[in-house]
Amino acid sequence: MTGTGTWETARDIVVGIDPVREWHLPLAWAADEAHRRHLPLHVLLAVPPWHGEHHAAEPAETPAERLAAAVAWARDRHPELAVTGDLRSGPPAPTFAGAARHARMAVLGSRHLGRTAEVLSAGSVVVPVAAQASCPVVVVGDAEHLTQQPPYIVVGIDGSHGADAALRFALDDADLRGATVRAVSVWQPPVFLLHDEEVALQAQRALLAEATAGLSEKYPDVRLTHEVLIGHPVEELADAAEHALAVVVGRRGRGGYTGMRLGSVVHGLLHRAHCPVITVPSG
Repeated sequence: MTGTGTWETARDIVVGIDPVREWHLPLAWAADEAHRRHLPLHVLLAVPPWHGEHHAAEPAETPAERLAAAVAWARDRHPELAVTGDLRSGPPAPTFAGAARHARMAVLGSRHLGRTAEVLSAGSVVVPVAAQASCPVVVVGDAEHLTQQPPYIVVGIDGSHGADAALRFALDDADLRGATVRAVSVWQPPVFLLHDEEVALQAQRALLAEATAGLSEKYPDVRLTHEVLIGHPVEELADAAEHALAVVVGRRGRGGYTGMRLGSVVHGLLHRAHCPVITVPSG
């Protein structure tokens, strides 16, 4: 893919690991993706100022030991991969967002908290980073589904610039993985339907056809399908991606929290989808 944004020409894939919670899933995803793309992997552990104050018992390992173990694990997984580690003191969300400013993509784990719990949590990282990062953000709350044959990636299409960027990212990744791409547009019937339902569906099909036009020629080795589903966008996209390698969506919209830009569909998928969720900025 020929990119125009700074993240598309960046080198490192940055993965953030939690000071206390399980890190193997996001680190495995990040290491595998770095290996596929022949890019260096940078492992970041940010220790918040309050870390340790609320734990009566001493942790089993220090942050430095935890970081070293993660770096060694990634190197064992892909011995030829260039892996570096970085231990920083500070709030995880802004620290990680800053480290990802010049990255090809940023990878995080998810605790599957609800919307309110995630925003109010003292250690909230996923939502602010996914909202503010200038590169694609991959949230790995569950393992990708490798048993589905052929493997596939779902991408949400809604006519926005973010969705166009998401589609290009999905095709690029599918080309690397030997996967197919399912481009999905979801029509949510309004409470009061002013026009014929079939007319509305035809408009959605036209939008989807326009978004995917010409891309099969650019990615001849990737099978690209498209479909219009009816229902709630979050539920339909999550169901479509139930056995997917990942679901990819454009990042757009202004959330209800100062300084965050995160569409409601993206926010819902971060907590509903049972595969990695990739959000892609529009530019």
